[in-house]
Amino acid sequence: MARSSTGLRDRLLASALRLFIQHGFRGTSLADIASDVGCSKASLLYHFSNKEAILAELLLPVGREAAALDARLAGLDGAEAAVTAVTGFVDITLRFRREIKLLFDNLTDATSLSEMGLEGVEGIGDRLIDAVAGRSTEPRDRVAGLMAVSGMFVTGAADLPFDEETLREAMVAGALRTLGRAP
Repeated sequence: MARSSTGLRDRLLASALRLFIQHGFRGTSLADIASDVGCSKASLLYHFSNKEAILAELLLPVGREAAALDARLAGLDGAEAAVTAVTGFVDITLRFRREIKLLFDNLTDATSLSEMGLEGVEGIGDRLIDAVAGRSTEPRDRVAGLMAVSGMFVTGAADLPFDEETLREAMVAGALRTLGRAP
């Protein structure tokens, strides 16, 4: 039985994610991905025009989740904004751990998210920090917000030996302590 075109596309994405994490975005070629999957480079190029298109496709679900969180946070402020932002961002980092690791490990290699075709996410990091800081303009709160978001991102990219629920509880509690909002 012949494999479907969608099946090949899914296998290409899975291979690319694994190889990008192992060898870096720049250290992985289209030929590497095609060879890993067992198809020709031409078959890969039928599905994706270039490596950036593959990366964008891998990060698209993360962008959608982040945009949904951004929308949920829009009308919130104070403690409600902070707690909702922290729990939402922790959930995203845990749901997309491999993609977060890819982003973390390749920050200097990647172009901007909008250049990769991920529209609507520009400025989302600043808005997330704003929400995590409870919309406060105080330097102490803004710095704590940046530290909390950065810590959640780094922790999500780390290979820690904890089950997901333990990790989630520890990440939320740690971020809220950083913000001075003990759980």
